[in-house]
Amino acid sequence: MDFNAQQDGLAAAQRIFEIVDEPYNEKMDPLDPSGDKPSSIDGALSFKNVSFSYPSRPNHLVYSGFSLDIKPKQSVAFVGKSGCGKSTALQLFLKFYEANSGTVTLDGADVRDLNTKWLRENVGYVGQMPVLFQGNVRDNILMGKPDATEDEVIQAAKAANAYDFVMGLNAGFDTDIGSGGMLLSGGQRQRVAIARAIISDPAILVLDEATSALDNESERIVQAALDDLQEKQPRTTLVVAHRLTTVKNCGKIAVLDGGGVKELGSHTELLRKKGLYAELWMKQGGDGDD
Repeated sequence: MDFNAQQDGLAAAQRIFEIVDEPYNEKMDPLDPSGDKPSSIDGALSFKNVSFSYPSRPNHLVYSGFSLDIKPKQSVAFVGKSGCGKSTALQLFLKFYEANSGTVTLDGADVRDLNTKWLRENVGYVGQMPVLFQGNVRDNILMGKPDATEDEVIQAAKAANAYDFVMGLNAGFDTDIGSGGMLLSGGQRQRVAIARAIISDPAILVLDEATSALDNESERIVQAALDDLQEKQPRTTLVVAHRLTTVKNCGKIAVLDGGGVKELGSHTELLRKKGLYAELWMKQGGDGDD
């Protein structure tokens, strides 16, 4: 056997056994039936004195006393330099990880006490590289709500600014998009993913670098759809972004640094502070008087 292949195999086997040997946490298992399932969601989120380090780097604290309150139907962006923990807040809220100390709450309830499957079913998620599946446009949108009516599919597509391009395809909603949506452009895939995320009318929408992989024109179209959606159907929206132009319309922007929130305010307020956000904005080519 080739020596390099053998070493790769040993490293892979070691990682598999590490995963198998990890302690089971039933509170984070989406298949575990236990946990609270509130009858309704207002969408108030709160991070209280959260400290966290990834299991692979236990001595490196991502958060140290991280606190932030988010009101129902408020759009909040997490920005900052690379490695500051922008996406970590989403991962803690969605129970992919558990805080070392402190609490993350939804409408006053500790997320650790909530049923994981219920929590994730009530959150619409759009990531940087959306996963689409073999089939047609309609099938992919329906994955967000399998029992949705045709009218709901159409309305979700319109809200995501996807309807016009879908109707321009050779078979409309019945058009086969290929494996992974490869027959669609990046902007088109992103808009189908947004339609899938919002068709169930989730109380909370999570956008994790949702436009960062797009070209400028596609980003402009997708961002316009998201801004319009928040204006017409306000909901608690969490946004992680590297490009600050995508979050300037958010109600509140949390600038993360040093394990916590360094600055907090609207785009205009943060520019006036002439702090870290203003520095990042100028480095990305923004106008100081924007």
